[in-house]
Amino acid sequence: MTTHDQQHADAPKRRRSRSRGPVLAAALIAATLAVSVGLYWFQPWKLWQDETVREELAVPTAPSETAPPSPGASRSTAPPGPETLATGELISHEHRTRGTVKVVRLPDGSRTLRLEGLDTSNGPDLHVWITDAPVKEGREGWGVFDDGAYESLGKLKGNKGDQNYALPAGIDLDEFTGVSIWCARFSVSFGAAELAPA
Repeated sequence: MTTHDQQHADAPKRRRSRSRGPVLAAALIAATLAVSVGLYWFQPWKLWQDETVREELAVPTAPSETAPPSPGASRSTAPPGPETLATGELISHEHRTRGTVKVVRLPDGSRTLRLEGLDTSNGPDLHVWITDAPVKEGREGWGVFDDGAYESLGKLKGNKGDQNYALPAGIDLDEFTGVSIWCARFSVSFGAAELAPA
């Protein structure tokens, strides 16, 4: 075989090796994009980042009476304190979760849902929900809280500690008896509590 024939035979091989470059570059770009989207969506680093919140129960005072006390009445009556209306203990769902949930009526008549001693995993897009769904143990209880009526009380302030969430005036505690630490991104409960009258 002449040198010219040898060069002619090698030419297709060189063209094939050059055509792999754009394919590999496209595959690398696609893989990088997939990893970036996965990191944004799952945010796995949050599993190792704790956010601790230590909120006291804010107690606004009831409006003071303008009428003077009647004769003989005690002038040193203490204002009414917070009243616990319902309580429950958090159980684990997708992530190990512990703590106490309380609904407290404050002296001004407003109600607060309070998490005490909360200990759960951190995660993306976590909210505190109050719902009419029953609290079930095990995997069958992970996804029930968006099946019926629910109210988001706001984003979870921290995955550990004590924190308060204002309860809307229209929430009926005879119907809304479930509280969930709800991951809105994946529609799953990290943990939940069934409220019972105090």
